[in-house]
Amino acid sequence: MASGTTSDLRNGMVIRYNNDLYQVVEFQHVAPGNWRAFVRVKLKNLTNGKVIEDRMRAGADIDIVRIERRPMQFLYREGNDFVFMDGDTFDQIQVPEAMVGDAARFLKENESADLVYDSEKEVLLGVELPIFVTLAVTETTVAVRGDTATNVTKPATLETGAVIQVPGFVNEGDVLKIDTRTGEYIERV
Repeated sequence: MASGTTSDLRNGMVIRYNNDLYQVVEFQHVAPGNWRAFVRVKLKNLTNGKVIEDRMRAGADIDIVRIERRPMQFLYREGNDFVFMDGDTFDQIQVPEAMVGDAARFLKENESADLVYDSEKEVLLGVELPIFVTLAVTETTVAVRGDTATNVTKPATLETGAVIQVPGFVNEGDVLKIDTRTGEYIERV
């Protein structure tokens, strides 16, 4: 763990704040007139996923945590656990469903994901999927003729079981590019 100040803050950085690990989502240095400057931060808790907003005094000391991302291949689900394999050592690790989080609905067998570790304590912090994944549509309704004049969406079930909203022109069998952060349709592939 390294020590720094609020001037060292960067988006995506992991810090120890209130005895817990947080990832910096957003930060802004604010200097209001004749008041003292402060840093407004939006932090995501790495253990439970909650996002908080807080203020820090400008120049305050922070504890920067060094994290390590290890690329792993998702193999299969076993009960409530997800089994990942290291491509180099072929070691397998079971990760609880709660640690994978909402991104689990876009996780397809044999796809890659990054397991995030605290470098100092060798503790698993979470699982990060690639920002975009391509998944096939297994089930969707037929668009009603005449609904194409506006941006009409309809539900579509993907091969992983996730249900998302897609434009009316998407059909069963189409392969879609999905944003795993928001769960939104991007484009047909």
